[in-house]
Amino acid sequence: MPWLTPITQPLTAAQAAHLLRRATPGPTPEQVKTFTGMKPATAVTTLLADQPVPAPPLDATTGQTYTDKPFVEASQGNHQNWLKGWWLNLMISEGTSVQEKMVLFWQNHFVTTFAEVNDSRFMYRYNMLLRQHALGNFSDFVIAVTKDPSMLRYLNGNQNTQGKANENYARELQELFTIGLGKGNYTEADVKAAARVLTGWTDTGYRNTTIPTIGSTFRIAQHDTLDKAFSELYGSVLIKGRTTATAGDEEIADLIKMILAQAETARFIVRKLYIWFVSSDITADIEKNYIEPLAKIFRDSNYQIKPVLTALFTSSHFYEDTLTGAIIKSPVDLIVGALRWFKVTPPDPVKDTTNFYTFTNYLLTRAREQQQNLMDQPTVFGWEAYYDTGYYQAWISASTLALRAYFTDQLVNGLIKVNGKAYTFDPVEVAKSLPDPSDAFKLVDDLTGQLFAAALTNAQKDFLVDTVLLAGLPRYEWPGDWVDATQNNIAAKRTVVKMKLTNLFLYLLRMAEFQLL
Repeated sequence: MPWLTPITQPLTAAQAAHLLRRATPGPTPEQVKTFTGMKPATAVTTLLADQPVPAPPLDATTGQTYTDKPFVEASQGNHQNWLKGWWLNLMISEGTSVQEKMVLFWQNHFVTTFAEVNDSRFMYRYNMLLRQHALGNFSDFVIAVTKDPSMLRYLNGNQNTQGKANENYARELQELFTIGLGKGNYTEADVKAAARVLTGWTDTGYRNTTIPTIGSTFRIAQHDTLDKAFSELYGSVLIKGRTTATAGDEEIADLIKMILAQAETARFIVRKLYIWFVSSDITADIEKNYIEPLAKIFRDSNYQIKPVLTALFTSSHFYEDTLTGAIIKSPVDLIVGALRWFKVTPPDPVKDTTNFYTFTNYLLTRAREQQQNLMDQPTVFGWEAYYDTGYYQAWISASTLALRAYFTDQLVNGLIKVNGKAYTFDPVEVAKSLPDPSDAFKLVDDLTGQLFAAALTNAQKDFLVDTVLLAGLPRYEWPGDWVDATQNNIAAKRTVVKMKLTNLFLYLLRMAEFQLL
């Protein structure tokens, strides 16, 4: 398996940055330095380490939790936005972990949305289920999702009863969640048989204004207790009908076991992970030399997720130069990654809850304008950039590119304000963190090397120095200006230097290279 051969040499700075860009919501320069020189296996073990369970979101009006309370119709809009903001902040504040990137992956894989579910308590429970299973066993994960109240409502599993089978979930379970829609994977008769297996489940506590408890339950009286026969594509498996109270759990377990026994199921999930973390371009060679052996690891580990990610993130293929910068950032990648890189910290969600939600609502609005509405995908297929022809290119259009620039311009110019406080960064202080900011070319070289996944040409760097940073002034003036601004504390010089650096950052964050991972 040469493509999956793990690299063993310590990570270079470029490799560390590449790994952290892909596996986390976006690295800080300090995190890249920490991972530089680390053994790949150690780095990946760090990324895959279990994370603590986050505290639930708070109600801005009471300062108390609300996901464990009865449903309040008048507060539902706020509760939904607050839950989205809570999750977005977990991405912003996360350390060096793959956790939130995987929760986002699975939320786009096993789609449920606020628009359809319309109960924030259900959606909170679902988010917690995703993070519980994000790095665990895929079989257990699919079973849990199948019985989750949000999914039961989203794909009408709660309407699937004996004699009146609703096939929505049975179809998407196979087409989108496990084996995939491919010739020879399953038949229409298999969809109907799976729907019969799944009869009898319903959600509980939906939009209940007096009782806080929510969940799901199995009703044997609504279950099809006859045997369910599947096609030869599934080996002509017969799932025996049951008549006891445990029939629902037992038949779901049989159904998922049957689907996961098909080799194509592992391939389908591995392809989606490849698109999420590596590239949307899956050639015949990649299918044979990378997807297939990764899928074998998945099957051989009894569908454990961590071994697949370990092999992926340590493989020589993952670090190939042609794959650096091969992914276009999603709006969430762009927004969260920029805040993390520039160390822009949101208001405290506990001590300053109202301002915290004002800030996160601003970010959520920017992401939604750029076509990524968190927890509200347009269809069960998820966001278009991860399934349609062209993949990541779907994030970029004339309008969304302008909206990306609007966000980065506001960030650089200090125009993201909450209660009079600007959430921005000092470009002079950022420049100070570089090895030699008194040299204009080295400043640009180091800065773009850290900010961009794709390397710039020297001609591009010269343009950034001479035209953007120095605005046509000779380079020899910059060292003196820098020293006067940062060491001699001449206020007028600091103002000039800050203005020049601000112009540089405005330009850099609008460049095509900044849109890439």
